[in-house]
Amino acid sequence: MKIETIDLNFLGTEQVIASYLLTGDGSAALVETGPTTCLESLMDGLESRGVAPEDIEQVFLTHIHLDHAGASGHLAGLLPNAMFYVHEVGYPHLVDPSRLLKSATRIYGDRMGELWGETRPVPEERLVALSGEGEEVGTAGGILTAHYTPGHAYHHLAFHEPESGTLFAGDVAGIRLPGRSYVRPPTPPPEVDVEAWVQSIGTLRQIAPARLCPTHFGCYEDVERHLNELEQRLEDWLLFIEERMDGGAGRDDIAADLKTKGDEELLAEGAEPDDTEHYDLAGNYEMLVDGLMLYISRRRKNS
Repeated sequence: MKIETIDLNFLGTEQVIASYLLTGDGSAALVETGPTTCLESLMDGLESRGVAPEDIEQVFLTHIHLDHAGASGHLAGLLPNAMFYVHEVGYPHLVDPSRLLKSATRIYGDRMGELWGETRPVPEERLVALSGEGEEVGTAGGILTAHYTPGHAYHHLAFHEPESGTLFAGDVAGIRLPGRSYVRPPTPPPEVDVEAWVQSIGTLRQIAPARLCPTHFGCYEDVERHLNELEQRLEDWLLFIEERMDGGAGRDDIAADLKTKGDEELLAEGAEPDDTEHYDLAGNYEMLVDGLMLYISRRRKNS
């Protein structure tokens, strides 16, 4: 199986959102579709690699957030032979995306069209529901194994390709830019669960992949270091936000404080000042704080 990264050029910016192309034995598959605003880049990426739309037999979705799966409904029309694989909890929201769009609109407001474009339903007969309990799906001359990895979202899957040891990690392995070591945890509302996420990081360690391929962005071979940094930062940021909530700080002040802290951490790992804006395109501080504040409030209510 050959694995290639298609840069979807999100908002005209390189290396923010990836789709992964798998080819072998005369067939092809995709991991992630990206949003509808990136559809032209995706189709151009297939054409430039000599892959015809009818060659795509499977589309694997790590989760249904619009930056990962938003173009699925459009692609169902453009890729006539493709079946779409998604966690069973996300399945109904691809058939009827109305609740998904309502939730996303609460976060992104009037930027929905600019960021994500139009979202269409996926015909139910084109969908396959997975539990993530180790299902193996034959694809592109090899197999992908689905693993349930909640934390970023309740319905998150990671897909392991055992021949190369590649793990397509969606958002559960965080945000990392090519050429950088820094890993940012994407914690948007409404489903962030830090306890489940830490357990999922343990699942990734048990899989022991040779390389991690998060959707934001690219593939990395320093797996253990990457996962250790993600876990430490996730728990550190949770404590940081909780302390400020207890001190009476509001969301905007907490987001400003986290930006100062996070940008200092980023620069300390050798990144350039411009990298902060690049990381923000994949997960900005206001969104990250909203998700963790909601998680803290929910946990306290249930304790």
